[in-house]
Amino acid sequence: MSAPRLHVRAAGPLVSVQDPGRPGFARFGVPQSGPLDRLAFAAANRALGNPATAAAIEVSLGGLTVEAEGAALRVAVAGGGFLLRHGARETGGWQVLTLAPGAPLTLRPGPWGSWAYLAVAGGLVAPRWLGSAATHWASGLGGGAVAAGAVFEIGAPAAPGRAEGPFPCPVLARPTPRLPVTIGPQEGCFSLETLEIFKTARWRITPARDRMGTRLAGPALPIAAALDMPSGPILRGAVQVSGDGVASVLTADHQTTGGYPRIATVLDGALDGFAQLRPGAAIRFEPVTPAVALARARTRAAAVSRYLAGLAR
Repeated sequence: MSAPRLHVRAAGPLVSVQDPGRPGFARFGVPQSGPLDRLAFAAANRALGNPATAAAIEVSLGGLTVEAEGAALRVAVAGGGFLLRHGARETGGWQVLTLAPGAPLTLRPGPWGSWAYLAVAGGLVAPRWLGSAATHWASGLGGGAVAAGAVFEIGAPAAPGRAEGPFPCPVLARPTPRLPVTIGPQEGCFSLETLEIFKTARWRITPARDRMGTRLAGPALPIAAALDMPSGPILRGAVQVSGDGVASVLTADHQTTGGYPRIATVLDGALDGFAQLRPGAAIRFEPVTPAVALARARTRAAAVSRYLAGLAR
């Protein structure tokens, strides 16, 4: 029997190889990258018994079609509510499937969500950069963009994983239209009136988004300070306001420093759900105190840990 491989028959834009990312290099100007929806990525790998560091494919609304070659492959799909077609069978996401050679699997957008993750038992063998296969989209470094014709070798499975069939999609994995934020760190660059507009206005996701960030449609947020502030460190989830008063939420491939003021920062635990919102979706920001943010982070971390442990069982 020949070694199993995953052959990509078709792939939409922004489909890429990802693993948990490369932390620790921001001081050198290197973003962490990694999956936009970290919970869904972890769920797909955990359902197969893969290590948390296994590389998988991040699938955009453009969809993906793959096929097993050489031998059958066990795969798992998690993320948005994507629809799957395998041979004559149609089903939803959050599934463990066995791909027989010659029977293509197609992922396409379903009723909700913007990103899905296709993991393979054993993980994808992909190029690594600075110890990680996570793709930095702008440079292409890491595992790289996934395009039609690509063929991936597969690593050796580490554990048996779940039986074939669906696995739970937790409430935690759903899109998050109400985003908790801590105000700042540059709130002093805005008037009190502008801060109140930011807190109370309704915003919409625009099509101007990629792995670096998402521009928002809504009222202008005029900057009441000279745009000569020194560049400072930027976190995932920063709500940055450009010189024209347009707000953007920065995500996985965000720049590591920037000179535009950040009016607020989205709580890290809300970013997976934010990533699953589609263009046109309405959102509101919910300011919380640092103490509340810390308590929510602890609560979410415990819930995610319980969920992933349940998948392993």
